[in-house]
Amino acid sequence: MAIYTKTGDDGDTALFGGGRVSKNDKRVEAYGSVDELNSFVGLALTSLTDDDVRSGLLLIQNDLFSLGANLATPEADGSRPRPETPGVPVARVEAMERWIDQATDGLPELRQFVLPGGTEAAAMLHVCRSVCRRAERMVVALGREEPLHDGIVPYLNRLSDLLFVWARLENHRAGREDVPWSKE
Repeated sequence: MAIYTKTGDDGDTALFGGGRVSKNDKRVEAYGSVDELNSFVGLALTSLTDDDVRSGLLLIQNDLFSLGANLATPEADGSRPRPETPGVPVARVEAMERWIDQATDGLPELRQFVLPGGTEAAAMLHVCRSVCRRAERMVVALGREEPLHDGIVPYLNRLSDLLFVWARLENHRAGREDVPWSKE
C-alpha cells in the first residue's frame, strides 16, 4: 500500500467515514492538534525515567489516538452513517485526577506561577501541556459549531493539569526547584 495518495494535493483531506474538508477546517485543526500532542508525548517518553509516569503516558498516547479518531469523524448525515470509532476514554479522567493527587502529595505546595523548564524531561512535559491547552482550545472552537462527544474537553483539560504536575514531579525528583515567575 502506498503511503502517498495525492488526494490532498489540492488542500483538502478526507474525514473518517467520508466527506472531504479543507486542511484548515476546524475539525482538522482539532484532531491535528491532538495528533501533535501525541507526538510530543512520544518525545517526552524518550527522556522520562519514572516508570509510573511512563506507563501513564503510554495509556494517554492510546487515548489520544481514540480522541483523534472521534474528532476526525463527523456526525452522520442523510447521505452516510457515522462509522464506529474507539470510545472516548472518559474513565481516564478520574484516573488522571488520582495521578494528580498522588503526584501532588509528594511536591512542595505551589504558591505562585512557575516557569516551564528545569530538567529536559520536565521541559518536554511543559511543552506537552501547552500543546494540550492549544488542542483543547481547538476542540472547544469546533464544539461551538458541531456536536462532539462531551468527554473530550474534560479529558484534555485534566490532561493538561496532569502534565503540569508531572513536570513539577520530574524536577522535584531530580532535585531541581520550580523556577518562580518574576514580574520584574
